[in-house]
Amino acid sequence: MTRSPSSPGFWRSPLRGPWFTSVLGVVLLAGITLLFVTGLLSYAAYNPDLSPVNDKTPDKGVLGFYLFAWPTDPHWLYRLDQGVHVTLGITLIPVLLAKLWSVVPKLFALPPARSLAHALERVSLLLLVGGGLFEFVTGVLNIQLDYVFPGSFYPLHFYGAWVFFAAFAAHAVLKTPAALRNLRRPREEEVKEVKEVEEGDLVSPRPDPPTVSRRGALWFTGGGSLLLLATTAGQNFDGPLRRTALLAPHGGADPGSGPNGFQINKTAAYAGIDPAETDDDAWRLVVTGRTGTVRLSRAQLARLPLHSAALPIACVEGWSTGDQWWRGVRLRDLAALVGHDGDPPDVFVESLQRHGAFRRAALRANQVADPRSLLALYVNGEKLSPDHGRPARIIVPAAPGVLNTKWVARLTFGDL
Repeated sequence: MTRSPSSPGFWRSPLRGPWFTSVLGVVLLAGITLLFVTGLLSYAAYNPDLSPVNDKTPDKGVLGFYLFAWPTDPHWLYRLDQGVHVTLGITLIPVLLAKLWSVVPKLFALPPARSLAHALERVSLLLLVGGGLFEFVTGVLNIQLDYVFPGSFYPLHFYGAWVFFAAFAAHAVLKTPAALRNLRRPREEEVKEVKEVEEGDLVSPRPDPPTVSRRGALWFTGGGSLLLLATTAGQNFDGPLRRTALLAPHGGADPGSGPNGFQINKTAAYAGIDPAETDDDAWRLVVTGRTGTVRLSRAQLARLPLHSAALPIACVEGWSTGDQWWRGVRLRDLAALVGHDGDPPDVFVESLQRHGAFRRAALRANQVADPRSLLALYVNGEKLSPDHGRPARIIVPAAPGVLNTKWVARLTFGDL
């Protein structure tokens, strides 16, 4: 006799049940909450309220209520935040898939709604499943550098995160008490009490013979997560650990040797940089502010007071470098050249790059004022290579990599 997916007897796995689903749910409750928080912090790090060029998610409205001026301390803040966000997101994929598999019968249960609470649960479940798959798929596509989803990643991922987390929060409120009860009671009770079918539509009335225990299934899921962690986390470190990041776009060996031999995202060729424009003799930095405009050659910049700072590069895609030793002119000193003595203002940075996002970016006054914020001319004791932004690039503590603009052409200090 053929059964439909809405029939309890259709789903025969002996692994499904409230205890198994509850264990996975508790893991996701903690993990997805941390993902959401780190994602919001990553968005705040772009200072999207500062300038339209920083905001890739326009019309965010009330969803931007929490935004604040991104700090420069600790200098590894963005490296930690985005490293956790991306690495944890990838690590949770097996847990998410196992949780979705465990509740598949609920998606087909009839009638669609037995009560108002049940109807709310079903709606939250549909949004949860759809939103979760959408967020994880778009996130993975973005960090793999081959984003093919239609539309811009930034608004899709941002708005999708709010929809997903709203459904997730509603589902958690409805189901967490039952999940905690399921975890506290012996698993044998779950097998014996067929009334759970009426409660949760998860326990099969005629289960197939088990081929693995539920604990074994949890170990299998956890092993998959540990494997993804081990093959992703290394992109946050230099040296041999980076070569363990087999599934990360910036895993493998550093792209070169010597002082400039550390990870990059956009090469000079990809950005459309004309070598003639970045030649030391031809290039000029245009600095504009309260008292007018000055044009400085690289040689003139090198004769200004130079300062050093040990800072990492950290990318929204989750990879980062260790601290590199940068040397250049402080941004606040360049602001003083055009009349902004004392407390420097915000700055608008423009690059020579022709391709890719963030050809222009804005930095807040607190970032300009930090003594470690530099227009860098050197890294690790050597001139910047073309791929690292020669002849000059921005380096700011705790800022996303895309705000550390390379191939700088113009700095405009003042109201943005």
